[in-house]
Amino acid sequence: MEVNIINGIIKQFEYYKMLGEKTFAQLPDEALFRQYNDSSNSIAVIVKHLWGNMLSRWTDFLTTDGEKKWRNRDSEFETDINGKEELIKKWNQGWDCLFSALNDLKPEDMHKTIYIRNQGHTIQEAIYRQLAHYSYHIGQIVYIGKMYSNEWKSLSIPKNSSKAFNDAKFAEGKHNEHFTDEFLKKD
Repeated sequence: MEVNIINGIIKQFEYYKMLGEKTFAQLPDEALFRQYNDSSNSIAVIVKHLWGNMLSRWTDFLTTDGEKKWRNRDSEFETDINGKEELIKKWNQGWDCLFSALNDLKPEDMHKTIYIRNQGHTIQEAIYRQLAHYSYHIGQIVYIGKMYSNEWKSLSIPKNSSKAFNDAKFAEGKHNEHFTDEFLKKD
Protein backbone atom coordinates (compact mmCIF):
# COMPACT_ATOMS: atom_id res chain seq x y z
CA MET A 1 0.00 0.00 0.00
CA GLU A 2 2.78 2.48 0.82
CA VAL A 3 4.24 2.08 -2.69
CA ASN A 4 0.87 3.07 -4.20
CA ILE A 5 0.71 6.08 -1.89
CA ILE A 6 4.22 7.21 -2.84
CA ASN A 7 3.52 6.69 -6.56
CA GLY A 8 0.31 8.72 -6.30
CA ILE A 9 2.13 11.50 -4.47
CA ILE A 10 4.88 11.56 -7.10
CA LYS A 11 2.21 11.91 -9.81
CA GLN A 12 0.69 14.84 -7.92
CA PHE A 13 4.05 16.59 -7.71
CA GLU A 14 4.70 15.86 -11.43
CA TYR A 15 1.34 17.43 -12.23
CA TYR A 16 2.15 20.65 -10.38
CA LYS A 17 5.60 20.79 -11.96
CA MET A 18 3.95 20.46 -15.37
CA LEU A 19 1.51 23.29 -14.58
CA GLY A 20 4.43 25.58 -13.78
CA GLU A 21 6.34 24.60 -16.90
CA LYS A 22 3.32 25.04 -19.17
CA THR A 23 2.86 28.48 -17.65
CA PHE A 24 6.50 29.44 -18.29
CA ALA A 25 6.14 28.27 -21.91
CA GLN A 26 3.18 30.59 -22.54
CA LEU A 27 4.90 33.74 -21.37
CA PRO A 28 7.46 36.07 -22.85
CA ASP A 29 10.62 35.90 -20.76
CA GLU A 30 10.17 39.37 -19.26
CA ALA A 31 6.75 38.39 -17.86
CA LEU A 32 8.48 35.89 -15.57
CA PHE A 33 10.12 38.81 -13.78
CA ARG A 34 7.21 41.27 -13.59
CA GLN A 35 6.04 42.23 -10.15
CA TYR A 36 2.50 43.59 -9.91
CA ASN A 37 3.30 45.80 -6.91
CA ASP A 38 5.74 46.04 -3.99
CA SER A 39 3.69 43.59 -1.92
CA SER A 40 3.59 40.89 -4.58
CA ASN A 41 6.09 38.41 -5.97
CA SER A 42 7.08 37.80 -9.54
CA ILE A 43 7.03 34.29 -10.96
CA ALA A 44 10.83 34.31 -10.72
CA VAL A 45 10.70 35.10 -6.99
CA ILE A 46 8.15 32.35 -6.39
CA VAL A 47 10.38 29.91 -8.29
CA LYS A 48 13.36 30.98 -6.21
CA HIS A 49 11.38 30.44 -3.01
CA LEU A 50 10.20 27.00 -4.16
CA TRP A 51 13.80 26.12 -5.08
CA GLY A 52 15.09 27.14 -1.64
CA ASN A 53 12.30 25.33 0.15
CA MET A 54 12.72 22.16 -1.93
CA LEU A 55 16.46 21.99 -1.38
CA SER A 56 16.00 22.54 2.35
CA ARG A 57 13.12 20.11 2.85
CA TRP A 58 14.26 17.27 0.58
CA THR A 59 18.05 17.21 1.06
CA ASP A 60 18.74 14.40 3.55
CA PHE A 61 14.97 14.16 3.99
CA LEU A 62 15.02 11.29 6.46
CA THR A 63 18.04 12.29 8.51
CA THR A 64 18.20 16.07 9.02
CA ASP A 65 15.74 18.80 9.96
CA GLY A 66 13.86 20.10 6.91
CA GLU A 67 14.82 23.66 7.75
CA LYS A 68 18.52 23.52 6.99
CA LYS A 69 20.95 25.83 8.76
CA TRP A 70 22.35 26.88 5.37
CA ARG A 71 18.96 28.03 4.06
CA ASN A 72 18.46 31.78 3.86
CA ARG A 73 14.70 31.98 3.35
CA ASP A 74 14.55 35.78 3.35
CA SER A 75 16.95 35.94 0.38
CA GLU A 76 14.56 33.74 -1.60
CA PHE A 77 12.30 36.78 -1.92
CA GLU A 78 14.98 39.01 -3.46
CA THR A 79 14.78 39.55 -7.19
CA ASP A 80 18.18 38.43 -8.42
CA ILE A 81 17.60 35.60 -10.89
CA ASN A 82 19.33 36.61 -14.11
CA GLY A 83 17.14 35.38 -16.93
CA LYS A 84 14.89 32.50 -17.85
CA GLU A 85 17.77 30.03 -18.14
CA GLU A 86 18.74 30.54 -14.48
CA LEU A 87 15.08 30.40 -13.44
CA ILE A 88 14.63 27.04 -15.20
CA LYS A 89 17.88 25.74 -13.71
CA LYS A 90 16.72 26.54 -10.16
CA TRP A 91 13.25 25.13 -10.91
CA ASN A 92 14.72 21.84 -12.11
CA GLN A 93 17.28 21.63 -9.32
CA GLY A 94 14.54 21.92 -6.71
CA TRP A 95 12.31 19.35 -8.38
CA ASP A 96 15.23 16.95 -8.94
CA CYS A 97 15.99 17.08 -5.21
CA LEU A 98 12.33 16.41 -4.36
CA PHE A 99 11.91 13.51 -6.80
CA SER A 100 15.21 11.95 -5.74
CA ALA A 101 14.10 11.95 -2.10
CA LEU A 102 10.67 10.53 -2.93
CA ASN A 103 12.07 7.85 -5.23
CA ASP A 104 14.50 6.78 -2.51
CA LEU A 105 11.72 6.17 0.02
CA LYS A 106 11.13 2.60 1.07
CA PRO A 107 7.90 1.25 2.58
CA GLU A 108 9.55 0.95 5.99
CA ASP A 109 10.40 4.69 5.89
CA MET A 110 6.71 5.58 6.02
CA HIS A 111 6.68 4.88 9.76
CA LYS A 112 9.54 7.25 10.58
CA THR A 113 9.32 10.70 12.11
CA ILE A 114 11.14 13.60 10.51
CA TYR A 115 11.45 17.18 11.75
CA ILE A 116 10.84 20.58 10.25
CA ARG A 117 12.01 23.37 12.57
CA ASN A 118 12.14 20.76 15.35
CA GLN A 119 8.47 19.89 14.88
CA GLY A 120 7.91 16.18 14.34
CA HIS A 121 6.04 14.97 11.27
CA THR A 122 5.20 11.54 9.99
CA ILE A 123 6.59 11.03 6.50
CA GLN A 124 3.10 11.40 5.08
CA GLU A 125 2.45 14.60 7.04
CA ALA A 126 5.71 16.10 5.81
CA ILE A 127 5.00 15.14 2.22
CA TYR A 128 1.42 16.44 2.31
CA ARG A 129 2.65 19.65 3.94
CA GLN A 130 4.99 20.23 1.00
CA LEU A 131 2.42 19.17 -1.59
CA ALA A 132 0.00 21.77 -0.21
CA HIS A 133 2.72 24.42 -0.04
CA TYR A 134 3.90 23.85 -3.60
CA SER A 135 0.39 23.66 -5.08
CA TYR A 136 -0.39 26.97 -3.36
CA HIS A 137 2.60 28.67 -4.99
CA ILE A 138 2.13 27.02 -8.37
CA GLY A 139 -1.45 28.28 -8.32
CA GLN A 140 0.04 31.74 -7.86
CA ILE A 141 2.39 31.15 -10.81
CA VAL A 142 -0.51 30.08 -13.04
CA TYR A 143 -2.64 33.02 -11.93
CA ILE A 144 0.16 35.50 -12.63
CA GLY A 145 0.80 33.79 -15.95
CA LYS A 146 -2.84 34.24 -16.96
CA MET A 147 -2.60 37.95 -16.18
CA TYR A 148 0.47 38.41 -18.39
CA SER A 149 -0.49 36.18 -21.31
CA ASN A 150 -2.30 37.60 -24.31
CA GLU A 151 -3.38 34.16 -25.56
CA TRP A 152 -3.66 31.93 -22.51
CA LYS A 153 -4.14 28.23 -23.27
CA SER A 154 -5.98 26.49 -20.45
CA LEU A 155 -3.97 24.01 -18.40
CA SER A 156 -7.00 21.96 -17.41
CA ILE A 157 -10.60 22.05 -18.65
CA PRO A 158 -11.08 25.24 -20.68
CA LYS A 159 -13.97 27.58 -19.88
CA ASN A 160 -17.26 26.48 -21.39
CA SER A 161 -15.89 22.99 -22.09
CA SER A 162 -16.96 21.14 -18.96
CA LYS A 163 -19.92 19.38 -20.57
CA ALA A 164 -17.87 18.10 -23.51
CA PHE A 165 -15.08 17.03 -21.17
CA ASN A 166 -17.49 15.19 -18.85
CA ASP A 167 -19.33 13.58 -21.76
CA ALA A 168 -16.03 12.22 -23.09
CA LYS A 169 -15.01 10.96 -19.64
CA PHE A 170 -18.31 9.17 -19.04
CA ALA A 171 -18.16 7.68 -22.55
CA GLU A 172 -14.93 5.91 -21.56
CA GLY A 173 -16.63 3.82 -18.94
CA LYS A 174 -15.30 3.09 -15.48
CA HIS A 175 -11.57 2.47 -15.30
CA ASN A 176 -8.61 2.92 -12.97
CA GLU A 177 -6.19 5.69 -13.79
CA HIS A 178 -4.65 8.48 -11.76
CA PHE A 179 -6.47 11.70 -12.63
CA THR A 180 -3.20 13.42 -13.54
CA ASP A 181 -2.36 10.86 -16.24
CA GLU A 182 -4.50 12.53 -18.89
CA PHE A 183 -2.92 15.93 -18.22
CA LEU A 184 0.62 14.61 -18.01
CA LYS A 185 0.20 12.81 -21.37
CA LYS A 186 -0.83 15.97 -23.22
CA ASP A 187 1.83 17.68 -25.32
